[in-house]
Amino acid sequence: MKETALDQLKALTTIVADTGDLAAIEQFRPLDATTNPSLITAAASLPENKELIESAYAQAYAEGYENDLLIERTIDILTVKLGVEILKIVEGRVSTEVDAALSYDTSETVAKAKELLALYDSYGIEQDRILIKIASTWHGIQAAKILEAEGIHCNLTLLFGLHQAKACADAKVTLISPFVGRILDWYKKAEQVDSYTIDQDPGVLSVKQIYDFYKQHDVKTEIMGASFRSVEQVLGLAGCDLLTVSPHLLAELSQDHREVSAQLLKSDKDPQAITEYKAIDAAQFKEELEHDLMAFQLLQGGIDGFIKARQQLNHLLRQSFGIDAEIEA
Repeated sequence: MKETALDQLKALTTIVADTGDLAAIEQFRPLDATTNPSLITAAASLPENKELIESAYAQAYAEGYENDLLIERTIDILTVKLGVEILKIVEGRVSTEVDAALSYDTSETVAKAKELLALYDSYGIEQDRILIKIASTWHGIQAAKILEAEGIHCNLTLLFGLHQAKACADAKVTLISPFVGRILDWYKKAEQVDSYTIDQDPGVLSVKQIYDFYKQHDVKTEIMGASFRSVEQVLGLAGCDLLTVSPHLLAELSQDHREVSAQLLKSDKDPQAITEYKAIDAAQFKEELEHDLMAFQLLQGGIDGFIKARQQLNHLLRQSFGIDAEIEA
């Protein structure tokens, strides 16, 4: 039988599962997995994770946390516990996100990253198996620079433009996650079109631009395409360092038998296309971000969305454990 598109893709690109659903990770057996506040909140709603939630709450309570801090600590512990369960299935790494509310606070982001790593360490997980996931604000990138200098690997997320990618390269971060689908969504709305061909897809083209820049300048930071809307987008980036894909698209790829070929080639290096490499500073980053309406809106919108997802999880846990009732009493 002819190989599936997923099998062919795995030969070209490292496939990462974009989910907190342990059953889905078990089914598709990716090398790595990524989570975010929205995925953690979704995972917390699954009946099979009830025991994890209860143990996370019990641990936070035993540590002496109360009221608001008790719930926030429970969320952090639950996030790490899910990561630990994921690492029992995958051979590689899991990305664990810092609270998005800290996206504009460098020192607090660094502190929270170390808190999460300390939790992983308490469960016997080695640091090299964790990617600390941070929003690609200037402050977040500077936090990643500090962490990377200490040997802590980071995944810079909510990345929508080359200026963000350049700043991440300067910070020597381990990995970036440019968002394909959200860029497509923005342009479809802005340009009032229903669809683009893959060779004109703004999200796919954005990742290709970043990929080409990194390879032209021998940037070591890995590129992991994320936020896909279709298997066509995924296959349009075959050959990228990594691709993080949702379970429903992984399922589609596992049933697809089209021929898959690399769309990004590491050997592509045109001397005529190489531009002078200059580090980007805070002022230039701010200017370029503010002049890129798409990246500006999607970065802030993504942060707001992740904050909202964490708030929803906070509310869910309060209801589950009667915290509001205890406070009112």
